Amino acid sequence: MGEEGSLVIERTTANQGRLKSLLDPDDVNVSRKRFSFDFPVEAINTGDHLEIYTLDGSDLVLVDGHNFPDGYWYCNVDDTGGIRLYDRFDDAINGTFEKALTLAAPIVSQQIVVQTRNSNFRCIAQMRSWEITTKRENVDITSLGEEFQSYFSRGLISGQGSIDCIWDYKNGICDNVGSNSVEQPQYLCELLLRLQQGALFRGRFYLYAGLPSVWYESDCIVTNVGLNFAPGEVVGSRVDFIATGPIQLHTGTPEGFLAQEDLGLILQEDRSKIALQDQS
Repeated sequence: MGEEGSLVIERTTANQGRLKSLLDPDDVNVSRKRFSFDFPVEAINTGDHLEIYTLDGSDLVLVDGHNFPDGYWYCNVDDTGGIRLYDRFDDAINGTFEKALTLAAPIVSQQIVVQTRNSNFRCIAQMRSWEITTKRENVDITSLGEEFQSYFSRGLISGQGSIDCIWDYKNGICDNVGSNSVEQPQYLCELLLRLQQGALFRGRFYLYAGLPSVWYESDCIVTNVGLNFAPGEVVGSRVDFIATGPIQLHTGTPEGFLAQEDLGLILQEDRSKIALQDQS
């Protein structure tokens, strides 16, 4: 890795479109701080940053004391599709009842829209190394399953690579990307094992994380995750992935977006993000 290399990923999903649902009073269990949607449970994942708003512009009746047409929260999804909301990403990952937001049941049904806003890149802690092939001709498809081999035949694979890191169930501090950058190893491991929905990510592979920075960037899908166990050794994790978009080399400072004090993004009227570069 040298002294300045690192890796950060942005959580992405196959369904980035808007999800419409009818929120009925019976969908909200106030005593358990839990509610449900009409769409399939796999549409959103634990740790997602959700934007929830009403179609008619009326106040959203869901979180107690929240009197606005929309809101931004992190979610925790249980095995039966029940959802709890949180103000913080790490609280949503842990999913504790005490940190969950208190809910309010609507008096009448509300037409709502739910959209994921996973706009934050998160570092991978305790990195050992990463490697990436930037030529499609060098991709080894013999180790890929049938599903991902079809990606190659359709021209959707532009490269492949692997990530080698130390796995830990505790939070870890990342190097070279900010002293306060904390990664959730357990969340990352669970996320990458979801090959159908949760294994999509956008990666920034830093060659140098200083100012200015130098990094590769591409959309990727995880194809395999392995854990290495040996007596007297730390537990290691190897993640194999394929790149499904152009692999671009960047220099400079990564693009940032305007955020509020609660880390929620400030959006334009068309609900797109406002880049810091757009501000005078």
